[in-house]
Amino acid sequence: MQENPEKNLANSTIIEDKLVFVRYNKDVENYHLAKKEHRKIMIRILSDSTCDLSPALIEKYGIGIIPLNIVLDGKSYEDGLDITPDKIYAWADENKTVPKTAACAPGRVKEIFERYLKDGDEIICFSISASMSSTNDIMRAVAQETGAKDRISIINSQSLSTGVGLQVITAAEMAQSGMKREKIVEEVKKLRSRVSASFVVDTLTYLHRGGRCSGVSALLGATLRIHPQINVIDGKMLPGQKYRGKMHKVIAEYTKDQLDEMKKARKNHVFITHSGCDQKMIDAALEQVKALNYFDEIHITRAGGVISSHCGPGTLGVLYIRGE
Repeated sequence: MQENPEKNLANSTIIEDKLVFVRYNKDVENYHLAKKEHRKIMIRILSDSTCDLSPALIEKYGIGIIPLNIVLDGKSYEDGLDITPDKIYAWADENKTVPKTAACAPGRVKEIFERYLKDGDEIICFSISASMSSTNDIMRAVAQETGAKDRISIINSQSLSTGVGLQVITAAEMAQSGMKREKIVEEVKKLRSRVSASFVVDTLTYLHRGGRCSGVSALLGATLRIHPQINVIDGKMLPGQKYRGKMHKVIAEYTKDQLDEMKKARKNHVFITHSGCDQKMIDAALEQVKALNYFDEIHITRAGGVISSHCGPGTLGVLYIRGE
């Protein structure tokens, strides 16, 4: 993972995570093998690929990634492994439709679980909201089949994208501190309702055709160009505030509307996650978040294939964990 030099500005570290096409699980496996000589039983943190964490964060926290699938012309591609968001957009433009996505394959989940279980380790595995995908059900079924259910905890994140990612790295930090698996699960479940996951979209076409956001269809007939804020509430995507105008102005207004709540958020991490925005749009959000002089780390990340398939290009969100 090649990352821009970190820029220390006031108390925040800005980390610009470029989209890198990697084979997540092989990289993570090699990372752990290098440390295996004098190892003890560990708590392994896993997530499906919709967590949209960068390769740098995946390596830093030793996260195992289970890929979901994107289906184009009847052929299935593993998210983050076989296809990039830009190729998905090109296919969608050419075919005048949006791609289909599918949950992780049970055999793939079993393969990855067993990779960690064979050393006697314990697993905490996160999924995209169970209201949006059958991935959580598949993970639970596979955990039963392994015969090691007592060493596996499956968490329904009730979120998506780096709303999942925030929970994943929180769990990883707890595991690194020596916290027991059961306690980590308890603490993560307490905070998941405080995850603020929202975004504004440039086009409604992807969300409408994907059918996963209730209420979007009613906005399609508007005569003025509308860019709704989509909020994840109780695991479901729902339209909220409606913005009008050019997208860089919309993003600036959307970010401004989050500032008061951000000042009370957990300070360690905030994500600016986008599905392919130009730098002007990213900067419209970054400059306001940075000006708060509040967060320890500001991560700028690119959404992966599954999330991009549903929101389309030009989408941007600011995601964080609200204060208690």
